[in-house]
Parts: sequence; C-alpha cells; structure tokens
Amino acid sequence: MDRKKFLVASALAVGLPGAVLSSSKEARKKKFVLVHGAWFGGWCWKKLTALLHAAGHSVYAPTLTGLGDRAHLLNADVSLDTHIEDIASLIEFEDLENVTLVGHSYAGMVVTGVAERIPSRLSSVIYLDAFLPENGKALVDYVPPAPPSPPSAEPWRVKPMTTAEGFGITDPDDIAWVNKRLRDQPLKTILQPIQTTGKDKDVKKSYIQCSETPWFSEAAARAKKKQFITYELFGGGHNAMITKPKELAKILLNDSI
Repeated sequence: MDRKKFLVASALAVGLPGAVLSSSKEARKKKFVLVHGAWFGGWCWKKLTALLHAAGHSVYAPTLTGLGDRAHLLNADVSLDTHIEDIASLIEFEDLENVTLVGHSYAGMVVTGVAERIPSRLSSVIYLDAFLPENGKALVDYVPPAPPSPPSAEPWRVKPMTTAEGFGITDPDDIAWVNKRLRDQPLKTILQPIQTTGKDKDVKKSYIQCSETPWFSEAAARAKKKQFITYELFGGGHNAMITKPKELAKILLNDSI
C-alpha cells in the first residue's frame, strides 16, 4: 500500500468509531409530542420539556385549539375531532416519524384518536394518568355528572373543575403559575365520542399512573389487562409534569417505553 492510500485508510479507521458512536447516539434520540389535558395548555410541560431537551431529544408541546395561548379561538364548534386534527396535523406538517406521543388526562382521548389516524408515524403512545377510551365512548361517559351550570350566553364553555390545589399541586409558586393559566374547556371535546377501528393495534402503548390521585385507577387497570407497559409514579398529584418532572422524565426516557 502506497503512503497516500495508507494515510486515507488510517484516517477512515480512526474516524469510524466516532461516526458509529454518533450514529448510534442519533438513533437513540426520541421525538416527543406532549399533549396537555383539559383546561391546561402546552405551557404545563415547561419543566419536563427542558429536561428532555437537555437529554438531547426533540420535544413538541402544542396547545390545543381554544386553550392556553389559543383560548381566543374557543367557539361552539371546537370538538374532540378538532384536537385530534391539531396533533395529527402537527406531526404531518413537521414530517415527524417514530414519534413518542404522550397524552395527559383528557388528552388520552386525543392521542387515541391520533393513533387511529396516523399509526405509521408513531413509535409509541403513552397515557399519563389519562383516559383510556373505548370505541363509541365520550369523556362524559367516564366522569360523574356535573352540577347544573347557571345560564350562560356561551354555554360551550366549561369552567375548570378545580384549582391547581385540587389537582394535587402544593408548591405556592406552581399554584400561582397554574391558576393564572387555566382556561375554559370546549364543551364538544367532552361530549363527542371517540371512533376507533383498531388501526393502532401495532403501536406500542404504555400507561403511567399517578398513584396519589385515584381518578384513573380504572383506566390503569384496563391498561394492565390490555398488556400495556405500566408504571406507577408516587406523590405529586395528577400533574406530574409540574410536580415530579425529573421522575417523569426518567420514565419517559426508559428504553422499554
């Protein structure tokens, strides 16, 4: 081998392990799409998003139509389908593949609809203390009847069911931060049934139960029966992304999920 060929071969040999390592590291990066629950907005994922970004992952935390910074778009026609469209369109327009889709609370309805619509773009669906709806069921089918509301000129607005404290948030700064940002939920998102046909059957699914709030124990039990990968997060109430972001990030970054 002449000197020139030897130098080229040596350079390639030295660079190859680094290239393989870089490629392997890139392959382990996840693409998260985080979907918030009722009355909240994309803002609620702020602490968790920072941790996932710091670990080298891509994170999208959109706000659903009519909530958070998009509260000005709330009207009588905003429905569960609208919110499914919000997330499916984000994934399609951003050309995302192998997405880890996380739905908190009400968003269990949303991510179920997204998984039905675009299963080929998803790596996994994670239900975080969330509704696990059955075909033909609406969110209203899983919650106790609400007390009658006073007459309103805008009856499609559903006021927050509780304050930050009621969701199990105890830190005074977090309480103030959350209470300032809660917005009315569109009524049709609660009344519209989900429609599924099993197109998502090959998508890996996990369920994370926040043990301090028993609201979703029935959903967590059904997830176990369906052989979802299941985790239990202790303490912190219902909104683990705010109260237990480090513990939640550790679960989300587990290779099995």
